[in-house]
Amino acid sequence: MNPDGITAAVGESRPRVEGRLKVTGSAHYVADLPMPNLAHGWMVTATVSHGRIRDIDATDALAMPGVLGVLDHRNARRLNPDVAHHFGPDRSLPMLQHEVIEYAGRPIALVVAETPEQARAAAAALRVTYDAEPHDIEFSMNHPAVRPASTLFGPEADTGDLEAELAASAVVVDEVYHTPEESHSALEPHVATAWWEDGHLHALDSNQGPFGISQVMASLFLIDPERVHIRAEHVGGGFGAKTVCGAQIILAAMAAEHFQRPVRVALTRRQVFLATGSRPPTEQRVRIGADADGRLRAVHHHAAFALSPLAEYIEWCTEQARTLYAAPAIRTELSAVPLNLLPPCSMRGPGAAPGSFAFESAVDEVAERLQIDPLQLRLLNQPVVSPVSGRPFSTRRLVQCFQEGARRFGWAQRDHRPRVRREGNLLVGTGVAAVAFIAGVFPSAATITAEADGTFSVRVGATDIGTGARTALIAVAADALGVGTERIHLHIGDSDIGPAAGAGGSRGTTSCAFAIIETAKALREKLVDPARPVTASVDTTPLINWQPDEERYTYSAVFAEVTVDPATGEVRVRRLLGMFAVGRVINPLLARSQLIGGMIGGLSMALHEESVRDPITGRLVTADFAGYHISAHADVPNVEADFVVDYEPQDPSGFNGLGEIGNAGTAAAIANAVWHATGTRHRTLPISLGRVIEPAAAHDHPGAVSVA
Repeated sequence: MNPDGITAAVGESRPRVEGRLKVTGSAHYVADLPMPNLAHGWMVTATVSHGRIRDIDATDALAMPGVLGVLDHRNARRLNPDVAHHFGPDRSLPMLQHEVIEYAGRPIALVVAETPEQARAAAAALRVTYDAEPHDIEFSMNHPAVRPASTLFGPEADTGDLEAELAASAVVVDEVYHTPEESHSALEPHVATAWWEDGHLHALDSNQGPFGISQVMASLFLIDPERVHIRAEHVGGGFGAKTVCGAQIILAAMAAEHFQRPVRVALTRRQVFLATGSRPPTEQRVRIGADADGRLRAVHHHAAFALSPLAEYIEWCTEQARTLYAAPAIRTELSAVPLNLLPPCSMRGPGAAPGSFAFESAVDEVAERLQIDPLQLRLLNQPVVSPVSGRPFSTRRLVQCFQEGARRFGWAQRDHRPRVRREGNLLVGTGVAAVAFIAGVFPSAATITAEADGTFSVRVGATDIGTGARTALIAVAADALGVGTERIHLHIGDSDIGPAAGAGGSRGTTSCAFAIIETAKALREKLVDPARPVTASVDTTPLINWQPDEERYTYSAVFAEVTVDPATGEVRVRRLLGMFAVGRVINPLLARSQLIGGMIGGLSMALHEESVRDPITGRLVTADFAGYHISAHADVPNVEADFVVDYEPQDPSGFNGLGEIGNAGTAAAIANAVWHATGTRHRTLPISLGRVIEPAAAHDHPGAVSVA
């Protein structure tokens, strides 16, 4: 192995191996896969936000052509009420178990028929009556039911004498920031096909981690995990919405068992909005004290987020305050507010995206009040070690991101005063923001077989949700084995392969790459024997250091230029530039594409995305792309993403994850640019037309104003 002439695959820009299949329509997603004797289920969701089902009258539905039956809480099989996922117990997973309704959109019935059209028509004929009860969707960090959030990620920060440092500060920013409920909006809706054979559950499911889903399904149905087989070969995006066990696979499995035939449940776009997790709304108070020269003395970040009383969850908004800048006193607090909402789940940089908007806006406000360049203020306060734990960083190249980004962006020519640059009727502004995103690996297992024909079969339970994981892992395997990529046959997306990190937390590829590299080492020790085939397997669980001596993060600095029309309120992002320190980059082509996509998601968060609920009914009124706005092609400007040279010493190959850091930080950079253009500080997302438009009399007002 490793003969002369083999070019290293890691570090080379290579197109994704399944690209041709996808652009020609030959890649088969779950809804495309044929299945003999297939029946179709149509999900029915609750229309009240709190209450009980009085009755479900299925008489008319059952009489319709092709209808096989209706499952609801009266005839559905019993599921384990104590099932949990990675955040803890989740009472929303056992579906169709009782008449209680906890949120609008809760699945309450499944109509099963020979065709999807028949199932849909019968579902419309189902007559459901409710006993509605008062609901509560009014989110506030001062809500009477507010409580401390879960400490699964560790204790919050509390260093130094916060109040004394604030009192001694020359300038104190004390502001509140808001982000709304948001939906993931993946291209492929949630869909699953399930069937049972000899007591084994099989499912094709659109998810971000088949092994994890198989474990939850085994717990739900109280069967041996070895009897659950989940596959997810091609997944059309997820953004976190498919990390959890979805209604589609739970209901399909229940129906397949009940009707003794394969059942497919495909959610409509509206059902995806109503019944799958979202990013919860947040309210965040940030207090920052600084000396007159810009040195930070105190940082206090108190964030609250909404969640369902059915399931534990953490929107870790306070991470940035713990690590981005040095200060003698740092305190973070995280609170949860139980409401009649669907359980939230991780979405596009969970915690970091809304948290960085609040925190990096507040840092910008410190610079504003001190009349200091906001980039220089950030550079002035860079820590040498972790400001909270005192531990060193494994690698920290945020300063290089700032410096190289500023050079490329032309930051030195910026006048830090707001509302001074005009182009006709347009106001022009620029902004910057930074992010530190926690990194690492999760346990994963891999198996590699050296075949008789000289190829290598590599099996790892990774999931490619459109990020190029297949292509990246083939490169990793080729280099680890010292062969060309053409000799690697990669098998992923199957729970039967073994435990593996899902595509989430920016750790999927790094975790599975770690497993592949360790397995390749074990295989090479066996290859002294010429007999083929020969196989090696490694589980990285005992190799992972859960308490390393150094803190591990990736970093970004995002620069934005916007134009604002004060007469119409229209904000246009003209330029986005992101510089990233994400360890050694496996495939620059795909990594850059992923980061650009993340930055576009951050732009969408900044200017467009907002789920709105009717306060009277509690129901979501933006449950489609007509009401829930996301960035379209016309909204996307010149976007540039690039890397500073980096290497992660905690990883055997220097890798780090980069799945979510492109999104986090972009909204703050855009918000800061809007302030620079207009002199108005927007502390509530999205920065929509109605929030930006100015009365005609104020168009030429020379003074800056500040509004929530």
